[in-house]
Amino acid sequence: MCCEMERRTFLGMTTGMVAGIGTTLIPAHQRPPAGWEPGLWDPQRPFAVRSIPLRILPVLMYRVPERRESASWKSWGGVQTHEAASAEAERISLELKTLASGAEFPLSILPVARLTSAEEAERLRGPYDAVVLFPATGSGDTLRACLALSENMVIFVRHRSGPAYYWYEALSTRYLQPRRLGSAKGVPAQSAGVSVDDVVVDDMSELAGRLRALYAVRNFLGSRVIALGGTWGKYAAEAPEKAKQKFNLEIIDVSYDDLGKRTRSVWNDAGLVSQAEQWTSRYTALPGTRLETDRKFVVNAFLLYGVFKELLKEHGASIFTINRCMGTILPMAQTTACLTLSLLNDEGLVAFCESDFVIIPAGILLHYVAGKPVFLHNSTFPHKAVVTCAHCTSPRRMDGAHYEPARVLTHYESEYGAAPKVEMPIGQEVTFINPEYATGRWVGMRGTVEGNPFYDICRSQQDVRIQGDWKRLLDEVRDSHWVMAYGNWLLEAAYAAGRIGIEWDAISD
Repeated sequence: MCCEMERRTFLGMTTGMVAGIGTTLIPAHQRPPAGWEPGLWDPQRPFAVRSIPLRILPVLMYRVPERRESASWKSWGGVQTHEAASAEAERISLELKTLASGAEFPLSILPVARLTSAEEAERLRGPYDAVVLFPATGSGDTLRACLALSENMVIFVRHRSGPAYYWYEALSTRYLQPRRLGSAKGVPAQSAGVSVDDVVVDDMSELAGRLRALYAVRNFLGSRVIALGGTWGKYAAEAPEKAKQKFNLEIIDVSYDDLGKRTRSVWNDAGLVSQAEQWTSRYTALPGTRLETDRKFVVNAFLLYGVFKELLKEHGASIFTINRCMGTILPMAQTTACLTLSLLNDEGLVAFCESDFVIIPAGILLHYVAGKPVFLHNSTFPHKAVVTCAHCTSPRRMDGAHYEPARVLTHYESEYGAAPKVEMPIGQEVTFINPEYATGRWVGMRGTVEGNPFYDICRSQQDVRIQGDWKRLLDEVRDSHWVMAYGNWLLEAAYAAGRIGIEWDAISD
């Protein structure tokens, strides 16, 4: 089913993440109608994820040895002088600047810190979110002091990309925790300390992937969530409380009484209705859009969009979820929330139906990992490597750029309202996360879209071929929600999962 009476959706994000959303002290339903700003909804506005940049401190570790006659006086490595260290620091700065300019997520790169001793490392302090350590040469004690600088650390060593590093040879499990990624039976939550999985050799694109995951974690933890009509967890009643405890999610419960006051004010405002009419005309004129439901349902979906945007603005949030979306809201809004949630996702916000906190944390994290909209959907029984993914709230801007073709129909179960049937490109690669209830174990996999059928199920529906050992999914069937994003993000999602204490189990390579 698409949206049960008890299902909820979720909305969260820290206040600092929501630049451009702002706050106000007076609830919308208590203010005299003034109309929404003309650009509140604009299909031409570039897709933009609301987030905080990841602040990176690069650290170059080295040692200047003293020559001794008839003795071994230096280690491996091409950085043995202050002059060589200066040249290496310039190389690091340029490489990181290039990385940041090409990244699809915001990075703030601090100047390279150079140090030659444990004491210098211990004195190194500052406002940063993560450290990228470049251990060219230096002692084990200095390395240990550097490893203590941050829980979020990536170690970059050189083999062929510049002067060879001593620690390309000497890094070992004397200093690093065992690996967290890649176990076919599931990866336990990260133990304290830097892991061998935090080491990158030469590859700046691999470093970018690690930083993307850290950026996602930085923005995920402590997210502020608006939950209209409360919260729940599908087959796991404890899921909302666990999400608060484990991920520090701030869940803001907005009542339907409050929504009712807002909708009455908005629906009686001729200016706002006119504005929603204009937005409806623009939306239905988008290429590939076919209107196959009553136009009034779409107008009301845009009115509801304005109400939801007011709630997000007032609470300084960019994540939204709605409970009882198949019943309570219909008479209030005189439409369904399906298209409204799709619109929010299409502009870079996070919006899910059903308020299911089993899946919502995974959806938020995947949103930040991929930097694209996320489709929360029902799963089906896998057979011959195929599953069908279906829900009535799919985003259309799944690639973060253009709108996929869509038919705007009624919501399936109610045959009421407005819901998009989004046509995804055949051959499109997608990434899935499938949490095991609220146990803290997530299953990840890749798939390829094979078709956009029109079964008697939720409107947006894709037949997807699972890549990898699909038969392992037979042990994972639990009538659960999954989340999907365009692209292959398994490595980044796995790395991020280890950082938040999630057991990650990858079905696909």
